[in-house]
Amino acid sequence: MKQKLFSISVNRSLMIALVAMLAMGACKSKKKVAQPAPPAPVEQVQQPAPPPAPVSSAEEIAVGKLENYFNSVAAAGNASIANQTIQEALAMFSNQETPVLIVIHEENGIKDYDEPTTIKKYLEYLKDTKKNLNYISDIRMDANGKVSELELRRK
Repeated sequence: MKQKLFSISVNRSLMIALVAMLAMGACKSKKKVAQPAPPAPVEQVQQPAPPPAPVSSAEEIAVGKLENYFNSVAAAGNASIANQTIQEALAMFSNQETPVLIVIHEENGIKDYDEPTTIKKYLEYLKDTKKNLNYISDIRMDANGKVSELELRRK
């Protein structure tokens, strides 16, 4: 009988040990569930810096000013206002004989120009006709920041 008692107590001890291990294992898993998982390391994605505000080149600034002068000369109420605006516009050019080319046709990259004129003559033309039918398509500047050549196209 002692053997049976011993085998029962061994079986019972093993059973208790197994239950205890399961209980402890279950406790650990409950703790893992109960405790929040440590946050995953967040990779900080650096967004590229926004592009700098567009900086206008000297040519773009000159085009804007010249377009305003051309429109002002064409819309001038009288000759004295037009002449004053013409003098202001001429200050932007290397000289009064700066060439102004007007594109009348372009095909396959080959441009046909109207008869070449000068900026002085073109501004006088705007004053007389009171119409600005062209826009600046190309501008060339010299080393001093003055306009050395102007190419216009029909609007």
